[in-house]
Amino acid sequence: MFTHGGFVQLLVKRIYKWASTDQRGHTLGFVTMGSTCSNHLGIPPAKGPNAVGCTDFMMDHTAQGSFFRLYYPCQESEKAEKPDWVPCREYFIGLADFMKINRSVSERIFNYLFGSFKIPAYWDAPFKSNGKCPVVIFSHGLGAFRTLYSAICAELASQGFIVASVEHRDQSASATFYFREAPESEKAKENAPKTSPSAGENLVKEWMYYRALQHGESEFPLRNKQVKQRADECILALEKLAAINSGTRVRNALQTQFDWATLENSMDLCRIAAMGHSFGGATAIEALCKDVRFKCAVALDTWMFPLDDEIFPRVKQPIFFINSERFQWAGNISRMRKLDSAVIQRKMITIRGTVHQSFPDFTFLTGNWIGKLMNLKGEIDPEVAMDLSNKATLAFLQRHLGLEKNFNQWDALINGEDENLIPGTNVTVLQSSI
Repeated sequence: MFTHGGFVQLLVKRIYKWASTDQRGHTLGFVTMGSTCSNHLGIPPAKGPNAVGCTDFMMDHTAQGSFFRLYYPCQESEKAEKPDWVPCREYFIGLADFMKINRSVSERIFNYLFGSFKIPAYWDAPFKSNGKCPVVIFSHGLGAFRTLYSAICAELASQGFIVASVEHRDQSASATFYFREAPESEKAKENAPKTSPSAGENLVKEWMYYRALQHGESEFPLRNKQVKQRADECILALEKLAAINSGTRVRNALQTQFDWATLENSMDLCRIAAMGHSFGGATAIEALCKDVRFKCAVALDTWMFPLDDEIFPRVKQPIFFINSERFQWAGNISRMRKLDSAVIQRKMITIRGTVHQSFPDFTFLTGNWIGKLMNLKGEIDPEVAMDLSNKATLAFLQRHLGLEKNFNQWDALINGEDENLIPGTNVTVLQSSI
């Protein structure tokens, strides 16, 4: 999700520095000005014909299990509530660790900036059956987690997709968790960690935080190992959905109120796509190489560094690169170009006025001035950029999943035919580097 260290790092570090001095009162005024200068802060609602529900799934409960946020078309319900965008305080702590700043102060800053926002979907709302749904497996970026791309995932669900947004356990997420069984000695202690009521008796929640690159450590071996694990986790999520679709009874370690049996025979498992942002874009490409059930991929502002060159000729499915104008560089684009094919469609567009953070939800959650200063917003209206990205994605998915929808009305966007789009890239790449 982030650049090689970027995202709101500069913002929080500056605020943290001020909050640690006698300028703290001034800081809160500064942040307020930045976060309330717009009357439209918040993740925009999905635009498709279906209401959107969401729930969490964890099976099995260990670190080797599958964990994802599921978005799906739902029945409208007055009782259903929208969940918090950041599920709990440990994710704020994880973001602080990712940025190498003090946990306690930054947690308060993050909660102040982002703690009141909601996901644009209804928690545990009943699934609405309306024919078989195509499936998208979504992979988050470096330092992110499963909830931070809700504008994209909710839009796809509103258009009839079932979307599993995976939370990766390769230590590239800022935070994630799993459960371990409490040993007998721990159960006996009065001060033993409390078991989670949602996970059942004798299970203790364990948090896993971002693993920083060690001093003197080479980055490629770590990222390459992570991208392979991430792709495996996407495949595992797909396998869990396939089991649910077949009617197999599943035990969700989180024990939400969602009725998983209603998803039986709801998914079209001949129409599956991989999608991701930054490190997640590389994960989607790796997943194509590992599993032909993925018929195509949409790669958002992909960070190509973690991938082995040797996999490029082995990827046989169509790929759509949707890039920001201000993140990409020649070396990264040249690696994308190595996937070009005369017989397999590989498309690329660039959205004018965008930055790397124009794809995750953060772009909607800060005021215009602060957002641009801290590189969370580009020059383009964030909703215009997201709308272009989503429509182009839907058109590409219809073309390569064989959907009978009306998404082909946006086919021109795949070729970059819009005043806010650049066909291909804005980056000059020497032919000799490809």
